Amino acid sequence: MLAKRIIPCLDVKDGKVVKGVQFVNLKIEGDTAKLAEIYAEQGADELVFLDITASYEKRDTMLDVVKRTADIVSIPFTVGGGIRSVVDIKNVLSAGADKVSINTAAVREPNLVKQAAEIFGSQCIVVAIDTKRVYVKKTVPGKTIVNTAEGKCWWEVYVEGGRVPTGIDAIVWAKTVKELGAGELLPTSMDRDGMQSGYDIPLMKSMSEATNLPVIASGGAGNLEHIYEVLTEGKADAALAASIFHLSQYSVREVKEYLAKKGVPVRLV
Repeated sequence: MLAKRIIPCLDVKDGKVVKGVQFVNLKIEGDTAKLAEIYAEQGADELVFLDITASYEKRDTMLDVVKRTADIVSIPFTVGGGIRSVVDIKNVLSAGADKVSINTAAVREPNLVKQAAEIFGSQCIVVAIDTKRVYVKKTVPGKTIVNTAEGKCWWEVYVEGGRVPTGIDAIVWAKTVKELGAGELLPTSMDRDGMQSGYDIPLMKSMSEATNLPVIASGGAGNLEHIYEVLTEGKADAALAASIFHLSQYSVREVKEYLAKKGVPVRLV
């Protein structure tokens, strides 16, 4: 069995790592390259670096930050945010990233995923999918009732840094990008983001089973058990986390040692 990966997430705004709750109320957590170095030393398998306002602000990803990070760390890292073309992908990879994450541009122009996979290889192309639960409604005389029971929902894709709903079903979209050539999926539960209440297990499991692509689970890590659950019950291949690492609740090493004791295959060095 392949080792499960632990991936700290560096959400970046104006060159600094930030963290919010459900994509808002952002607080500065530190310098991008310095935090990347710390997490690499702790044994992180990879890093994900997301320029969270680039797409919304219609600007390019900050290549200087990518270059500075690449000069410091030797582990693989993925860069997303503001990537809208094959040229953007080439520039980010040339700056030192190992993979690119595409979200808004993939929804706006799905053929970009196909072109990118053909030119750079599927292993470089991660499609990020920001989602919110949409619960099934039913109407009875005089009122509308929202059924919040487990399983009575679907997941809607959002773009522009979680600002714009698309009406697209996330599981259907995941299947589509697989056919287009995506090599990996990065679903984020906006309902759980920054809440530290646990990952959306049904979302991660559904996406994994529907596509058989590697899934990097994101949104909701609050303790060690949450990470264990998403890697086992949720069938994720990797767990992405931000708050628990930025706030020094746990180190990457502590997470991996816990998982190893629970029988989850991880890389310990």
